[in-house]
Amino acid sequence: MHAIVTVIGHDRVGIIAGICVALANINVNVLDISQTILGGMFTMIMLVDIKEASVPFDRIAAALDEVGERLGVNIRIQREDIFNAMHRV
Repeated sequence: MHAIVTVIGHDRVGIIAGICVALANINVNVLDISQTILGGMFTMIMLVDIKEASVPFDRIAAALDEVGERLGVNIRIQREDIFNAMHRV
């Protein structure tokens, strides 16, 4: 099962590393990353595989909330099927 992780916040050193370490600690595999800096704002979208995660989806979301608070960024995760349904025209 895949999920979409979005990250937005002021750019700083260590954002990608902090998020990837947190995901690796709960056995979530990063499949793809797209990131850019827009006027000093860091933006990133990640496709992750949560099939082998060592914790349920709500704990993945909580772990990302914790790392986001520590890094000063806003992190959201949605299951891929829900993300796709919300963005269909």
